[in-house]
Amino acid sequence: MLYYLFNYLNKNYSIPGAGVFQYSTFRMAMAVITSLIITTVFGRRLIDYLRFKQVGETVRNLGLEGQMQKAGTPTMGGLIIILGILVPTLLFARIDNIYIIMMLVTTVWLGGIGFLDDYIKVFKKNKEGLAGKFKIIGQVGLALFIGFTMYTNKDIVIRQEINSKDVKAQKIADAPVNFHMRGNVPVYTQEVRSTKTTIPFYKNNEFDYGKVLKFIGADTDHYSLLVFMFFVIIIITAISNGANITDGIDGLATGTSAIIGVTLAILAFVSGNIVIADYLNIMFIPNSGELVIFAGAFVGACVGFLWYNSYPAQVFMGDTGSLAIGGIIAVLAILIRKELLLPLLCGVFIIENLSVMIQVSWFKYTRKRFGEGRRVFLMAPLHHHYQKKGFHEAKIVTRFWIIGILLAIVTVVTLKLR
Repeated sequence: MLYYLFNYLNKNYSIPGAGVFQYSTFRMAMAVITSLIITTVFGRRLIDYLRFKQVGETVRNLGLEGQMQKAGTPTMGGLIIILGILVPTLLFARIDNIYIIMMLVTTVWLGGIGFLDDYIKVFKKNKEGLAGKFKIIGQVGLALFIGFTMYTNKDIVIRQEINSKDVKAQKIADAPVNFHMRGNVPVYTQEVRSTKTTIPFYKNNEFDYGKVLKFIGADTDHYSLLVFMFFVIIIITAISNGANITDGIDGLATGTSAIIGVTLAILAFVSGNIVIADYLNIMFIPNSGELVIFAGAFVGACVGFLWYNSYPAQVFMGDTGSLAIGGIIAVLAILIRKELLLPLLCGVFIIENLSVMIQVSWFKYTRKRFGEGRRVFLMAPLHHHYQKKGFHEAKIVTRFWIIGILLAIVTVVTLKLR
């Protein structure tokens, strides 16, 4: 909203300093600051309100050190994160941008599902919360919306190079053709809707979902949407559930998400800047640079929430926050076409998710094979395994953060390491 106000003032009244709102980097910085203020100042009031309403966490005794002391700690604190994301985004981003619209929908959508789950747990006294199948249905529904919109919306395009000999034919066909100079050589480009994405450690750094089913025949383009939808569903459900599972000890999911958010902000900036994208020889995605403002608000919200969520936690985010932040990370990566980097960037989430799957699968298999279930880990998810081994949760969180930082660095390096 402020973008449009200051843009109007700059054009019509030439107010000094108003033009700075044209720069996404400035608006990103303002989004981070505003988000931090909202989450730290108003977060305190919300925590007090949740405590007054006795919206406390119900803790099962799993034999973990210090676990029962957390009983009654306010939950549903994810509302603080969501507020810290939505307000700065609405203030500083261009809300007519299709990428911003999709991120706002994602935040509200998954935040709403998580809120319903927490509401059932806290106010209906049902420890199971919202049935798992309904969570999956909600995640799949969002994935279908994201996938279909990306595939059909005319404002979601990538810019690709075209051969100079085809430029004349493109102009005759009235197709938009652009060019810029690479050294002394003109490089001709056009903006097209595409199912291409970025793949790490590969020479041309691009992968087309439409080619996955190439082996079945020549008409694979007809199946591009289905293949793309399949990957979008898998990615959103996996990362969203991974963040949910990771949120088991104080500050782990929040800090890890902040690290991932900073990395996605960098990737969004370079993908939406034609000069840097050309220098790095990566896919340029017009209008996606606006996502930097959303990413800044996301990082600010996570860091601000960490003020109260670090050990010993004064509030838990609940599914309201964990489902939302996982979905936000997944959708943001999909929009900037870096989703195939998520297994690396979100390695902590993936490992936590896999530890549960391995534990459950092995337990069921051995119970069927030998008559009694056996475990791979002392307890799943993985962070509880280390708690059982005697590590303090603050040390576990710090080491997982270090791993997250290393994975983030490697993820950024993949832009040139191929």
